[in-house]
Amino acid sequence: MSTKKVWFVTGASKGLGLSLVKRLLNEGYKVAATSRTVESLKKEVGSSENFLPLEVNVVDEKSVNDGITKTLAVFGSIDVVVNNAGYGQLGTLEELSDKESRENFDANIFGLLNVIRNVMPHFRNKRSGQFINISSIAGFEGQFPGWGIYNATKFAVAGLSEALAAETKSMGITTTVVYPGYFKTNFLLKGSLRFAEKPIADYKEARELDRAHIEDIPGNQPGDPEKAALAFIKLAESQNPPLHFFMGSDSYGMANNKMEALKNELSANEALSKSTDY
Repeated sequence: MSTKKVWFVTGASKGLGLSLVKRLLNEGYKVAATSRTVESLKKEVGSSENFLPLEVNVVDEKSVNDGITKTLAVFGSIDVVVNNAGYGQLGTLEELSDKESRENFDANIFGLLNVIRNVMPHFRNKRSGQFINISSIAGFEGQFPGWGIYNATKFAVAGLSEALAAETKSMGITTTVVYPGYFKTNFLLKGSLRFAEKPIADYKEARELDRAHIEDIPGNQPGDPEKAALAFIKLAESQNPPLHFFMGSDSYGMANNKMEALKNELSANEALSKSTDY
């Protein structure tokens, strides 16, 4: 009898999600994968008895619930959930409209919450399960001019993941928040990255970073999506998966730099910090 876990992966028609789905199927896992169009999944992955392509809009809770219900009907269980759906929104905090900002939160945060909320009854019932929530190094190190709203959504992924891990620990459910660096996927291409509708020229640092993400970075990312897929599988098969996982040498380096800066600020302001106690 197979002991292979059943995976539920959102945002699976491209990028890290697509690489993961293909690797999982190659290794004999059962995979339910979501995208906004089921045709895109079928085109990229093909067909297999172990593959369930699902047309799901993560912002629509009924759509999410329908996808999870169908997965349970077909595979009988869900063991690992990878919350990968979302997109990058560029634009400074002044430039982005309320609509642009809220739409990014809807996709990156409230969509993820819809999945968690609808999977949890199944996980609670069987007293096991694993969430792998995809943040970004921009969800730990926020000093990227013009990425403030996206940063905020990814910091939120980290914060709610920490709470989720604490809330479900006694149920045998684990959570890992993953902070990828730059991987050679189509994340920086049209469809996964949106720019401010009304840019303001005064923001020279943001415009330079915009230019870099269009001209310099695509094709030169250090991360290998195939190796990322293997890392996800190792996380899922670990007896004690980490709460925080920084994926890629660039992510690892930036995290270390941020922690060193925090340590320095703590030390420099220790007396002032403690001066507020009774």
